[in-house]
Amino acid sequence: MNNRRSAQNHSPGSSRPDRSCLGRALMVVGWREPVDLPEWGITALKTKIDTGARTSAIHVANMEQLPGNRIRFDVIIAINRATHRTRGVRIEAPIVRTSRVRPSHGEEQSRPVVSTLMRLGPIERQIELSLVCRKRMLCRMLLGRTAIKGGFLIDPSHPTLLHHPPSTTATRKP
Repeated sequence: MNNRRSAQNHSPGSSRPDRSCLGRALMVVGWREPVDLPEWGITALKTKIDTGARTSAIHVANMEQLPGNRIRFDVIIAINRATHRTRGVRIEAPIVRTSRVRPSHGEEQSRPVVSTLMRLGPIERQIELSLVCRKRMLCRMLLGRTAIKGGFLIDPSHPTLLHHPPSTTATRKP
């Protein structure tokens, strides 16, 4: 059997992928990268890159349905594990749709979905985020297949490959 795909994706004499797909350069990222949400003033949010999830999700609290198909919520950007104090950013956004999600625990949920600009390395794109409580998760945000398709190659042997400014925790710009 001719394995054409293998020959296309590897450089001769190398076991490393050539970082391109169908003539397009792909950005190689680790499985956990800092992501910015510039429209919300959030930088370096610890994010898990999850090819097993279609829709991206973000940890929120205090969701409040507003008139005109809008929602208000707090994006939890930092948690002090010693004191259990949280720091968040208050966001108000239109609901773009409601998503039926079956998380890993298996029980189907209905979640509001909002849209915002995401920056991963030098790449910016508009993405949809389902709003959910992820308080037991190490990463505040999960980036699914829809958000990363057509531009990224995930290297699961490295947690982080992109360099971000010195701050390692999410911050809100003044």
